[in-house]
Amino acid sequence: MSDRDGNGRSAPEFEPDAERIERIAAKGDGVTASGRHVKGAVPGDMVDKAGRIAKGPHHISPPCRHFSRCGGCQLQHADETALTDFVTGRVLNAALGQGLEPGEMLATLLSPPQGRRRASMQALRTAKGVVLGFRESGSHRIVDLQECPVLVPQITGMIAALRPVLGRIAGKGAVDVTLTQCDQGIDLGLANIALDGLEPTQDLVDFARDNALARLSVDQGFGSETMWEPDPVTINLSGIAVSMPVGAFLQATRDAEAQMIEDARSWLAGSGALIDLFAGLGTFTYGLRDGRRVLGVEADRAAHLACKASAGAAGGNVFALHRDLFRNPMTRSELDRFDAILLDPPRAGAKAQIAEIAQSGVERVVYVSCNPSSWSRDAAVLAQGGYTLSKLRPVGQFRWSTHVELISLFTR
Repeated sequence: MSDRDGNGRSAPEFEPDAERIERIAAKGDGVTASGRHVKGAVPGDMVDKAGRIAKGPHHISPPCRHFSRCGGCQLQHADETALTDFVTGRVLNAALGQGLEPGEMLATLLSPPQGRRRASMQALRTAKGVVLGFRESGSHRIVDLQECPVLVPQITGMIAALRPVLGRIAGKGAVDVTLTQCDQGIDLGLANIALDGLEPTQDLVDFARDNALARLSVDQGFGSETMWEPDPVTINLSGIAVSMPVGAFLQATRDAEAQMIEDARSWLAGSGALIDLFAGLGTFTYGLRDGRRVLGVEADRAAHLACKASAGAAGGNVFALHRDLFRNPMTRSELDRFDAILLDPPRAGAKAQIAEIAQSGVERVVYVSCNPSSWSRDAAVLAQGGYTLSKLRPVGQFRWSTHVELISLFTR
């Protein structure tokens, strides 16, 4: 077999029984019709018995020099079509695996490059200087990032600025580095680091001032301590400036957040009182407040208090409740006081809470999920309770990774 790959290069001669890659598996490998997994292959590629790949029309040159080493991305060699098909397939197959046929499959959202506003990395001081970046796939080695087409430019620029100061103050072990874009700029968190005396502390504070950080917090093993915060750090949630605790959860990209809020608004139009379960800071609580009362329920105390503190700016339509929904889910009778439910649980899903929702009389449920597997398990319980999967949108806000999310509507 002789052909040209997706970049116009001549492909090698292959044996007649070379196989075509049909899909991308959950961990990023290409898969043939016979079930053979091939690392680094995408649909349309051909692979022979020796494992050689002839690149097809959907195989492109990765945009980042670190790809294949850095564990942050697995699919930079896949074009937009292959990426979209992968995200769509992961979500749709999860639904079909439970016998759920979506009433309407909405267009898959892929977040653009340079859109991710939060990153968790590690830094290590070596004889040649500080390496700072993500770990290699399946390894403890850290890739020293010189570029990153995924992150917002403000975070990428801060990576280079951090190396000199960490080179002066870091010890022997790896330092955890968290960078988040908030309303005031970059929020920097450091953990697994010991500041020995006044000099390294002053060095860090000088760095925070000189680089106009929104906040600098350090965890030396006794919990996070804020060392620099010239103005209270906030995140804008649908027009409301909400206080952002250290380490607070945010949707990874603003475009995905906006699309999911718009979907939920559209799907819940006409509904009255709404309860937002696993509300966090109130991303959906504030996003859905127009014309209705919304109760945001959250277990994390810092996030709950942040949401509650900003409720007054929402025109009296937002309320907050501190409650652990895993140990103490909202009961059927409590849920029946509301016209609609939105939930956005952690990756493990919401088994106990879903059981109560399935027995409730609420007619519309919007389920946002960062894990198609746990979502499909919960969705099956809702279906058994009489709900129908009316709408489903796959969401790929972690561009070029195998991490897939979704937003769905269940009705009865």
